[in-house]
Order: sequence, then structure tokens, then C-alpha cells
Amino acid sequence: MENFEQRLSRPPLKPIPAEWRAETLMAARAAQPSRHLSPVTRHSRLSTINSPLTILFWPHPKAWAGLAAVWILILAVDFSTCDPSPRIAEKSAPPAPEVMVELKKQQLLFAELVGAHEPLDADRQKRFAPKPRSECGELLRT
Repeated sequence: MENFEQRLSRPPLKPIPAEWRAETLMAARAAQPSRHLSPVTRHSRLSTINSPLTILFWPHPKAWAGLAAVWILILAVDFSTCDPSPRIAEKSAPPAPEVMVELKKQQLLFAELVGAHEPLDADRQKRFAPKPRSECGELLRT
């Protein structure tokens, strides 16, 4: 390995001609895009939204595209299996008054068997108990 390094260090380096350097720099400047100097740069709403999305999706665009395809597939399967007919509960008519009376009797019988002699919350009438209004005047005076 040392012989190879020694052979490389022996030949003198030739200087690059100045014309080549000038030609290379001129070609690079010509290839560079021209910049317009405008004091105000306006961005459209789409580009404002697109910029953060591009930053988010750029590291793995194929993974994001695959995830979007999976969601589209899930939604398509969900909508295709949806039953357009109305539900059974929507089809049934309201119960007859006789049935409601029997259910009420069963509830009362069950309450007696369990030992609760109080009427159910729905059957009890709510009482309105007005509070004294003298405190309101004292709060306003202080």
C-alpha cells in the first residue's frame, strides 16, 4: 500500500489553465436561474397549505399513499355493506295502550316484590319548594 501512495506522490501536479476556470464559472452562472427582486412575495392559499403538507409527506410518500389507499378501501367496504333499508325499530308501530297498562302493572308488582313501596321517579310528581327571597336583598346591599 505504501508503494502505491509513493507512486501517487511522485508526479508533479499540473496547474489547471485559467481559461478553463473562467469557462466553467461562466457556464455555472448561465445555468443558474435568474432571480427577480420583488419586495413583496405573495403566496396563494393552495401553496400555503401545500408547503406544510409537503414537509409532512415528503419523507415517506409511498407509505402515506399506501395508508390513503387502505382508508379508501375501508370506506368503500363500509359503504358497500351498509343496509339501505330502514331499521326494524323504525318499522314497528308504537305499542298499544293495553300493552302499556300491562307493563305498568308488572312494574308495580315487581316493586312490591322487591320491597320498594315508593313510586318510581317517573311516577312521582316533582314538588316546587320556593326559597326565601330575603337573602337576595342582603346580597345586593353589600
